Amino acid sequence: MSSTDPLRNLGVRLTSAGGELRVWAEHADAMDLCLFDEIDPNWIIKSVPMTQDVHGVWSGKSRTLSPGRRYGIRVSGPASPKNSFHPEKTLIEPYSRGLVRVGAGLWQSSVVDDHFDWNGSEKPGIALDHTVVYEAHVRGISRLNPLVPPALRGTYAGLAHESTIAYLKDLGVTAVELLPVQAFVSEQRLIKQGLINYWGYNTLNFFAPHADYATQAAQSAGPEAVLREFKGMVKLLHEAGLEVILDVVYNHTAEEGRNGPVTSLRGIDNAAYYRQDESGAYIDVTGCGNTVNFSHDVPRRLVLDSLRYWANDVQIDGFRFDLAATLGRDAGVVYDPEHPLLTQIRDDPELAGVKLIAEPWDVGQGGWQTGNFPTGWTEWNDRYRDRMRDFWLSDMKSLRLTGSASSGIGRFATRVAGSSNTFSERRGPLASLNFITAHDGFTLADLTAYDTKHNLGNGESNRDGTDNNSSYNHGVEGPTRDVAILATRRKAMRNLLGTLLLSAGIPMLTAGDEFGRSQRGNNNAYCQDSELTWLNWDFDDWQQDLHRVTRRLLQLRRENPALRPVHFGRFGETTPSASQLDWYNIAGEALTEDAWNSPTERTLQYIAASTPEHEAFNRILLVVNAREQDETVTLPAHEGVDAYTLLWDSSHDDLRDSVIEHAPGTALFVSGASMQLMRAHGAIAPRRPPLA
Repeated sequence: MSSTDPLRNLGVRLTSAGGELRVWAEHADAMDLCLFDEIDPNWIIKSVPMTQDVHGVWSGKSRTLSPGRRYGIRVSGPASPKNSFHPEKTLIEPYSRGLVRVGAGLWQSSVVDDHFDWNGSEKPGIALDHTVVYEAHVRGISRLNPLVPPALRGTYAGLAHESTIAYLKDLGVTAVELLPVQAFVSEQRLIKQGLINYWGYNTLNFFAPHADYATQAAQSAGPEAVLREFKGMVKLLHEAGLEVILDVVYNHTAEEGRNGPVTSLRGIDNAAYYRQDESGAYIDVTGCGNTVNFSHDVPRRLVLDSLRYWANDVQIDGFRFDLAATLGRDAGVVYDPEHPLLTQIRDDPELAGVKLIAEPWDVGQGGWQTGNFPTGWTEWNDRYRDRMRDFWLSDMKSLRLTGSASSGIGRFATRVAGSSNTFSERRGPLASLNFITAHDGFTLADLTAYDTKHNLGNGESNRDGTDNNSSYNHGVEGPTRDVAILATRRKAMRNLLGTLLLSAGIPMLTAGDEFGRSQRGNNNAYCQDSELTWLNWDFDDWQQDLHRVTRRLLQLRRENPALRPVHFGRFGETTPSASQLDWYNIAGEALTEDAWNSPTERTLQYIAASTPEHEAFNRILLVVNAREQDETVTLPAHEGVDAYTLLWDSSHDDLRDSVIEHAPGTALFVSGASMQLMRAHGAIAPRRPPLA
């Protein structure tokens, strides 16, 4: 960092002569560094007047500003519609590495000695085409795990416990994406209702880890111990070859609307940090009361410095940016794909190799931006989610009730092949993070069991949560003992999992979907810190079966590079690290454009052949029957293919009773509403799989 950089070394910097604090506040006219007694949280033992330079940076030094010391700042300034100075309040310093709660809604910063022995541990550096993301909640993943010691359950240490890591490795995922772990608090509305913000999308500070997820021992020892536990978690996950991705919330803060709490940025320089109109009214494109003003260089720098800290000091492998469209809004509050913050994050040498995942929308005008982020970013593909839910659920419901569906095979196939209609050729299929479910919305099991949301427990009279779920209960709302309905629901889950894990792009699996976790129809469980949202590790037999299916699908994804193209192919050309695709109909003939676009066409065969650079040549056949009636298809006589080997069939939990070798041009029975994956290769005599 250049010595001439006016925003260098913001926060606390420790020296042999004590500590120096630097805080930017252009509109303030005074700032004091307040140092607190080690025992009495209300006793200020020293107040240091800070001085402002020509760049708006205030600085103050003290020998007392040392590791373990609690501190805060008090800021005053002129009254104006855009300012919100409260010199009587002690504020959190924005670059705080540690926080201490000293009362209801009251926090103090803490100086942290962040030394940690990584003992040679390094980031796994997993390529995007090999990445499989597992979205999880730190508390929820281990809170009920009987293999984790009670003192560690629901903590950073519980996530890093050998049993949790062994489970993740055995499943076959490569990265854990954690719901927010930067320090957060519950909204004032929830506190009044006696509820909490379980998900954590209400950030208090962009640098400190959330202390409540640490063990009681670490919390009692203080912020340094909390940070050590967090780093220890990252270290153990890395040693197991698992990456750590953080869901980060920079678009808004916990200070809420104009009359919300004053804890940090609002009291430091409200005019600069938050978007406002000329009257001082907040411009809210997040739906959370405030919007951080990324048309200003200082908030942008705060985000960059935070990302650098987590990526380098804490060794985080990637970030998923909540409401990322907000980060790309210019001075006119218009989204710009070349916004300085988006390109700075991508191009920053200190963030080289870090995975960047955007939630590509917010709630403001022009907020839906899927496909419009810069090269180098991956995006949550909501169009993929919606299409696959429609194809396997709401379209199936429509077929059952009316005999027709809203769309046929073409739109489904486009998504399976990487969503080239959404992402440019330059960005390729790895710009798409594919998902069927996420933390918000129905779980996979609930998608197949509920037509409507059941959110009364959230205290909003069932108004919260989306009504657009594209789900299908298959005839009964919620739990049932009907054997036929249960079998159909479980096959639908297998179809959705198979589609997700066999599609081009980066798949994201929501924790618990691999074994059919339910939230009893709650599609917005953001305020439920209970067994409703925690993973239950006591599997029923059918859940064991679904778990085995998920493991098998992840194995097949690893073993078949034709399923994992890096680039989009071009018709008539050979593109390295792309997959050459050929599409066939039920008769094994080339699919016509009319059939591709027809809503009546619900059967598809497609062959994907890799064009390898780093792996052996591979070719697969996927057969899809999206009608409830059984079909007989003719396997395509594809050039160079002598036989097809069955690898997976969604109509079964296993293949022990299936013929697995088939010749091109022969008839293949395909059960209603199912899919089969085959490997295409040289001729092998027909055989059956072993019984074990």
